[in-house]
Amino acid sequence: MPIATETKATNLKQLVESGWESKTVKQEIRDNFLARLAAGDELYTGIVGYEDTVIPEVNIALLSGHDMLYLGEKGQAKSRMMRGLAEFLDEEIPYLDLPGCPFHEDPLAPISGVAKEFRKSHSDAETPIAWWHRDDRYAERLAPGTKFADIIGEIDPAKLAGGVSMSTEDALHFGLIPRMHRGIFAINELPELDELVQVGLFNILEERDVQIRGFPVRFEIDVMVLFSANPSTYNRSGKVIPQLKDRIGSMIQTHYPLTRDAGIEIMEQEADIDLDGDYPVRVPYFMREICEQITIEARKSKYVDQQSGVSARFSLANYRTMVASARQRAVIHKETPAVVRISDLSHLYTSSLGKLELDLMGSHQMSERQVLESLIAQSIEIVFKEYVSEHGLDEIAEIFAKGVKIEVGDLIPSKQYAERLKRVPPAWEKAFEVNASSDDAVRASCVEFVLSGLYAMDKISRAQSHGQSSYEI
Repeated sequence: MPIATETKATNLKQLVESGWESKTVKQEIRDNFLARLAAGDELYTGIVGYEDTVIPEVNIALLSGHDMLYLGEKGQAKSRMMRGLAEFLDEEIPYLDLPGCPFHEDPLAPISGVAKEFRKSHSDAETPIAWWHRDDRYAERLAPGTKFADIIGEIDPAKLAGGVSMSTEDALHFGLIPRMHRGIFAINELPELDELVQVGLFNILEERDVQIRGFPVRFEIDVMVLFSANPSTYNRSGKVIPQLKDRIGSMIQTHYPLTRDAGIEIMEQEADIDLDGDYPVRVPYFMREICEQITIEARKSKYVDQQSGVSARFSLANYRTMVASARQRAVIHKETPAVVRISDLSHLYTSSLGKLELDLMGSHQMSERQVLESLIAQSIEIVFKEYVSEHGLDEIAEIFAKGVKIEVGDLIPSKQYAERLKRVPPAWEKAFEVNASSDDAVRASCVEFVLSGLYAMDKISRAQSHGQSSYEI
């Protein structure tokens, strides 16, 4: 039961009189989850595209009181989903504020020797209470390099040197999981966790106790444990001990966005770019579609290692890059606002190279740059076909058959497009379902889209030199 700030207890007597009830962390999460579900409140902030797939499975796991494994490729919001579960914790919970106490003890059910001995010799009014905020009740650890002492504990040699007996609790150094007693602990990349540490998790997941080097006292730790893993390593024999897999209550399988629109929504949400300010930038929807389509094409390309996956961060980095290119043009040419155009994609190498892992069997010695160029061309063609009818293409192609040559580039001022297009009537607008307004920057973006689309479909030719392109029939 959350306690209002103005009535927070400072000692155990006040806490008991307030009516506070002791709960396990999973009971607390389940109760708060049910309250939000019944009220129709948003359950998982910032999660897009999982409404009918992942979220229902997480809901059932929470109601079941399970520890969970999030299984999915990189960039599928596994860590975000795990961190979001902390929102189902009470805003604050009370704990025994005792010197030397290793845990945030439940005031009504202490587990450490320090807390138990204190309670025997002090009244409720003499037992101090402090409050633990939910932001501090979630801890996360990356598996590679993690040792037993890091997350479970070890006998502390410094304490032994100071005269503490090995047979006492005071000789122990507790790891992250015991110190997250009454909280949530998450381990990323579970298959990379040392086998000895995996064995150490057996008791925590099953009996909820901690055993350190045969120390005779067992601590009944109250903690929700979460894991994340990539299918390619999790399913590899010997990477995760079968007994540990058996003790994980629910496996939640994540996925990449099922639709392009969902991917675009994620891309814009995570980019968190201010498109206004002193040098505003506008992003036509077809450019957002192309940016996300590049990622979609990469995820099914025979040249890309599909076991590695293509993260949502690929779209995110590319989106930021093309916006940055447009903003640079805004500064140099005083365009207000600048409008993202196809030529801004020429800088995607900087944000893409290194994020694509090539399939050495399928790439046939193609370089990463060549693969990216192919993905961009495929994406432009796919989106362009959706926007432009075949009749419109023929009409536009006839215009270029008359010998019109148009040069484009990310640093060419938009107003120059109007000058270079004097001989080109607006016939393409009839088949072009985007805003072909009279604004020079918008029109320049639309023109580049049409030209690149015609080139992708082999309707016109293109020559490239020093970052600029010339289109002609």
